[in-house]
Amino acid sequence: MAEPVQQWWARRQFTHGVDVPYPVGTYRDAWAAYPVLVRQYHPDLNAGITLTQVPPAAEVLLQWQCDAGHIFVATPAEQRNRPVGERRRSSWCPECHRLAVQRPVRPVAGRPSRPSRPPRRLCGKTPDVRAGAAFVSECAPKPASAVEAELRAWLYEQLAVTQGMNAIRLKQPFFDHLEAWPDILLPELQVAIEYDSTGRHGLEHVGRREAADQRKDRLIRARGWEVIRVRTGKLAPLGPYDVQASTLSRGTRERILERLREIRGDLFVGAYLR
Repeated sequence: MAEPVQQWWARRQFTHGVDVPYPVGTYRDAWAAYPVLVRQYHPDLNAGITLTQVPPAAEVLLQWQCDAGHIFVATPAEQRNRPVGERRRSSWCPECHRLAVQRPVRPVAGRPSRPSRPPRRLCGKTPDVRAGAAFVSECAPKPASAVEAELRAWLYEQLAVTQGMNAIRLKQPFFDHLEAWPDILLPELQVAIEYDSTGRHGLEHVGRREAADQRKDRLIRARGWEVIRVRTGKLAPLGPYDVQASTLSRGTRERILERLREIRGDLFVGAYLR
């Protein structure tokens, strides 16, 4: 059972047979991970005993003072574990907590309250298939890149995979859809291939569009697929299997096949080679 700090210290003096059972600095390293608690602890509130003389697991009632000046009592274990986890990034005080709960939120005078956002409406055209399944989407944009079409045709010549799929069912929304539309899908291998260029004006797949590409890849990978991006125009790789290239050369195509073997293995990919 936890006891007041003076009784706890006196008992330690008796059991250890010395006036100072724990010299100053004994537990400095143990408390270094909790800078907020170091700031809240004051020896003058605890019979002159410093925090570095108190074991972090000690069953002792200590007094602490929050940044607002409130003084409260808690054991080291309670302070390290409340309210739910890491004490390093947050401080806790029962009085501050009580005031925060009781204080109502009042609108600022003269400023209209911000209307709440309506719930996002997702497209209802996505078929009810399992998450991760490839399918033909009526919402997918039509291919516009001649190089992308050339790469798609070459891959279908090399691999005996299902053709015509243009979407992957997601579990979480990507913009307003529960589906993603990679440039090329190899359903049997569960690999999506994207062909990225900066476009005519140098604005494609950069900045916010690059961030959207990364989010799209994360959602696809979460469903068991892998992504290979052919990155041109000095675009940096986004994933572990991306291929940097200046043109869709024979070497670039061979590197894509090498990436497929790295992802799924020689035997598995070999089973689909024509």
